[in-house]
Amino acid sequence: MDFGLDDKTALVTGGAGRIGSEDCRVLAEEGAEVIVLDVAHEKAENVATELEDEYGGTAHAVECDLTDRDDVADTVAALEEETDGIDVLVNNAGMVDARDRVENFDDDIWDRDISVNLTGAYNITREVYPHMKEREWGRIINMSSMAGWQGGFGQLSYSSTKAALIGFGKTLALEGAQHGITSNVIAPSIVVGQLADLPIEQLEDVDEHFARIAKATPMRKLGKEEDVANLVGYLSSEQSNYITGQVIGVTGGIDLFSF
Repeated sequence: MDFGLDDKTALVTGGAGRIGSEDCRVLAEEGAEVIVLDVAHEKAENVATELEDEYGGTAHAVECDLTDRDDVADTVAALEEETDGIDVLVNNAGMVDARDRVENFDDDIWDRDISVNLTGAYNITREVYPHMKEREWGRIINMSSMAGWQGGFGQLSYSSTKAALIGFGKTLALEGAQHGITSNVIAPSIVVGQLADLPIEQLEDVDEHFARIAKATPMRKLGKEEDVANLVGYLSSEQSNYITGQVIGVTGGIDLFSF
């Protein structure tokens, strides 16, 4: 399907990561000029090079610290000059490594995750949004999680920031609706790449936690990064112009109550 992105520029934060790089791939495949933004510049360069080699077009590797407002402002200003303007913003960057119960939770990890996962999305959106508004067209996609919907045991900071991104995305939808800007939220369950192809019996030998989640999923399998990225491609498109303020699960049905 042609998503009509040939004349669009898309910026993906955390673009060198597993989901972020797959988002970049789908957007490049659909013809967008892609900005791979990440603090890991070498990894971002590798992704950008792969995109240009495989799909042609233009891809940029950009190093930026989303927690540094001056860095974000300077980066967006430079990109607005270098490109025809950022049309699609995918707020994908996030930390997901913290595991502990509330009484033992590390204050520094809490502050880090708020800064990256939530304030980082705010910082870059605040810089990109006025340009979208001026051009009367924009797509903002915020990456939440099932943990943001339903909580995550031992994931206090992660689930809190991902829940906040739902309110963030809905508010942007309200404010952007009359300016040609849509804002939607994607809430994936766990995605595990090629491990998703394994039968549950084999998955148990690899990771018991993954196998337990797969058993609780009505589709009886876990997701892949491309399952998320394909939705990113659609929500970035002209075809999605009447969809805004929505939280869309990519979950295999794990959020359903089933007998």
